[in-house]
Amino acid sequence: MRTHTTTATTRTAAATTGTTPVAAVRNLGILAHVDAGKTTVTERILYLTGTTHKRGEVHDGTTVTDFDPQERDRGITIFAAAVSCAWAGHRINLIDTPGHVDFADEVERSLRVLDGAVAVFDAVAGVEPQSESVWRQAERHGVPRIAFVNKLDRAGADLDAAVASIRERLHPRPLAVQLPIGTEESFTGVVDLLHLRARTWHDDGTPADDGPVPAHLAAEAAARRRALEEAIAELNPQALEEFCTHGTVTAATLATALRELTRTGEAVVVLCGSAYRNRGVEPLLDAAVAYLPSPLDVPPVRSADGTQQRPADPEQPLTALAFKVVAAPTGRLTYLRLYAGTLHKGATVLDTATGRTERVARILRVMADRHTETDHARAGDIVAVIGPKAARVGATLCDPDHPVLLEAPVSAEPVVTVAVEARRAADTDKLAAALARLAEEDPSLRLATDPETGQRTLSGLGELHLEVAVEKVRRETGVEAVTGRPSVALREALVEGVSGFVYRHAKQDGGAGQFAHLVLDVRPLPEGADAEFAFASAVTGGRVPREYVQAVEAGCRDALAEGPLGGHPVTGVAVTLTDGATHPKDSSELAFRTAARLGLREALRASRMRLLEPVVEVGVSAPEDALGAVLGDLAARRGLVRATAPGHGGTAQVSALVPLAELFGYAGRLRGRTQGRGTFTTRPAGYAPAPEPGPGAGAGSAG
Repeated sequence: MRTHTTTATTRTAAATTGTTPVAAVRNLGILAHVDAGKTTVTERILYLTGTTHKRGEVHDGTTVTDFDPQERDRGITIFAAAVSCAWAGHRINLIDTPGHVDFADEVERSLRVLDGAVAVFDAVAGVEPQSESVWRQAERHGVPRIAFVNKLDRAGADLDAAVASIRERLHPRPLAVQLPIGTEESFTGVVDLLHLRARTWHDDGTPADDGPVPAHLAAEAAARRRALEEAIAELNPQALEEFCTHGTVTAATLATALRELTRTGEAVVVLCGSAYRNRGVEPLLDAAVAYLPSPLDVPPVRSADGTQQRPADPEQPLTALAFKVVAAPTGRLTYLRLYAGTLHKGATVLDTATGRTERVARILRVMADRHTETDHARAGDIVAVIGPKAARVGATLCDPDHPVLLEAPVSAEPVVTVAVEARRAADTDKLAAALARLAEEDPSLRLATDPETGQRTLSGLGELHLEVAVEKVRRETGVEAVTGRPSVALREALVEGVSGFVYRHAKQDGGAGQFAHLVLDVRPLPEGADAEFAFASAVTGGRVPREYVQAVEAGCRDALAEGPLGGHPVTGVAVTLTDGATHPKDSSELAFRTAARLGLREALRASRMRLLEPVVEVGVSAPEDALGAVLGDLAARRGLVRATAPGHGGTAQVSALVPLAELFGYAGRLRGRTQGRGTFTTRPAGYAPAPEPGPGAGAGSAG
C-alpha cells in the first residue's frame, strides 16, 4: 500500500493530523472497472486539494498513485495506492484500487479498512463486469458508496443510460443529483439539483462562478429536482413530512436525507463529470465529505468472536489491523488501520493471533516512495510502522493489557499456477527468497514445492497477476526467472455416491492398538448448495461416542483434500455416519479420524466422480467486422457464448463462459484477430465439468 500526504498549501493540515477530530476524517476508496478513470479522478483530487501542483496523467506515466514502473509501463493500476489530502476542513485518506480482476485481492484488503467508497463508471459503457465485481465486494463489507459517472465528454456519453445500468445491475435506487450542461465535446458543467445552480468550468479546467440554471435547461432541471424530491420522500420520513406539508423539500433536508440513505445503503448518490478535463471533481469532493461516513459513523469494530467491540475513540485501548506488509530487502513496513486508541512511537503492542509482543520503533505517514515520521497516530488513522518483525497481513495489533482479535481479510483462492525456476542455478536461493517476500506481501500468491518433482510453483489469481509478480522479482533482484505453462486448480466432484459403505480400521503393532468400525452413506450435495461439504450422524444407542463422531467428521474433511481422479480437492460431498463399533481398549479419536480419512477415500474410489475446471465470464469488445473471428476463436477455446450485442462506434460486445485453462495467451490472439482493437475482461464464474481425458491421459491434466 503506497501513500501520499499533503504538501505545499495543505502542509499545515498534514502536520496537524494528530489533532484532526475523528469526525472530520474520511477513509475512502476509489473503485471501478479498468480504464473507467479511477486514477485520473484521484490525480485531480490531489491537484484540487493542493496536494500536488501538477496534474498527473496516466498516458504520460506521471501519476502519483501509479508510480510503480510496471504500472506506468502497462498503463493500469496494479497495487492499491493510498493518498491523503485535506478538503473543506476534513482529512481524506483515499485508496486508488486496481480495476483488473487479477488484482481483486488488493481491492478486498483495501475495503476491509475503508469506511466509504466512490464508484467510478464510464459514461459510455455504464456498468462493466469488474465495476460490478468491486461493487459486490464493497457490498459484502457494508461499505457505503456514492457513484461518479466519468468521461461525459466522450462521444456516446449518456448519464441517463449509465444511471439505468446502475439501477438494473447494482442498486434499485440510484439518485442523480446533477444534470449535465452540454453533451460530449460541448460538456461544460453540471446543474446542482439540490440548489438549482449551475457549476461550470473554463476550457483550462478552472471553475467559473456558480450561476443560474441555463434557460434551455430550466424546465428539465425543475422536473428532475421534483423527481428527486419524490424519490427521497419515499425513503426518508423527514423528507416525506416536509414534502406533504409544504409540497417541496429544502436543499438542507435533501442533503440530510441523502447522507442517511447513503450510510444505510438504501440509495446511491450519483454525480457526473469528466475528470480528464477537470470538470465535476470539486462537487464530487463536496459529496464525499457530506454523504460518506467518518469512522464515528460506522459501527464499532467487533472482535472475530463477536464478544468485544471498540468504538473509534482515541482514549479506548489500542486496536489496529495490519492490512498490508511490504517486506523490502532494506526493511519491513507494516500498514495499519487504527480502529481505536492511540499508538505512540516506541510502544509495545500484542499480535493477538501469535501471542507475540512487538515494539513499534517508528510511525510513518507515507508519501508515495518517501516517508514522514510522526510520534503518534490515533483512531481513524492509516499509517505504516517499522518494528514488528512477524506481523502478517490480517494481524491484530493491540494493547497487551486489553487483547482483542479482529477478523482478518480473507484472501481469494489461487486459480492459476506456473512452474518457476531461476535461469541460472546460482540464483536459485536468491529467487526463493524473493518469491517468499512476494508471498508475504500478497497473500493471494502461494508458493509451493511439488513433493514428487521438487519443482517450485507459484499460484495466483490470473495470468497477469503471475506475470507481474515474476517481473517484479526480476526488476528488484536482477534474477531472471523462467516460468512453465500455467496449470489451473481443478476440483473433483461426486456424481453418484455409495450407501452403507463399511470400513474397518484395525492396527496392532505392539502396545495400544487402533480400532474403528464405520458405516458411511456418501452422496452428492444438491446443486447450488452453499457448502462444499456436509456431515451428519445417524448413529443411535451410543454405538459411536460423541467425541468419536467429531473425529469422524475431521477425518472426512482430511480425505477431501485429495480426490481419487488426480489428487485434486473434492467438493460437493455429503457424508452421513449411519453405524459403527468401538473396541474397549483400542478405540480412540485418532483411530476414528484415521478410519474416516481412509474409509471416505475408499468410498470415493467406489463412487462415480468427475473433474471440474475453473471457468470465467469473459466480456469481449471487438469491431463488428471481426465478430466472426472472435466467436470462432471462443468456440475453439470451448467457450459458451451467452450474449452478443451492438456496442458504441461500430463495436460488438460478446459475453461468454470460457474455461480458464483455455484463456492463456488469449490477449495476444485477440489483438491479432482484431488488429489491436479488441479488448476483453474476465471475472471468475465458479467451476464447470471438465472434458473427460482421452486414452492415456492423466486424470489431473489441465493442459
